[in-house]
Amino acid sequence: MFKHILIPVDGSETSMKALAKAAELAKVFGSAVTAMYVIDPYPFTGVGADFAYGQAQYLSAATAEANTALDAAKTALSQAGVANINVLVGEGHAIHDGIVRAVENTGADLIVMGSHGRRGLEKLVLGSVTQRVLGAAHIPVLVVRD
Repeated sequence: MFKHILIPVDGSETSMKALAKAAELAKVFGSAVTAMYVIDPYPFTGVGADFAYGQAQYLSAATAEANTALDAAKTALSQAGVANINVLVGEGHAIHDGIVRAVENTGADLIVMGSHGRRGLEKLVLGSVTQRVLGAAHIPVLVVRD
C-alpha cells in the first residue's frame, strides 16, 4: 500500500515513537523508509551582519545534531528489521517546507511524524510544524502522539 515512508526526526522522544510506528508499517508493506532532519540554513537572516560570524558555527552544530538524530534513527530502523533505509538532511527556513520538499524529492507516499517536536515554543502546542505539514502535504500524514 505504501511504497515509501518519510519520517521527519528531531531526536525527540516523540519523533522516535513515530519512527517505531513507521518501522512497523514498513515491515508490513515492504516500504522503503527515509528518515530526515531539516536544518534552517540561514537562521540569522535579517538580524544584522554581526550574526553572520556565527553562521559557520551554527551550521556545524546543526549538522552534528542532524547526524546524531539520523544515526539514532537509522540504528532503530535497522534493529526493527527495516531493509530499505535512507537518511536525508533537508534544508528549509520553515521546517515544514523542508519536509514537503522532501516528499517531492523522495517520492514518498506517506509521512509519519510525531505530534510534537523539541524545537522551542513549538513543542507546547500540537506541533506547529506538524500542523503546517498537515495543511501543506498532498499525501497522507500519520501523526503519532506522545
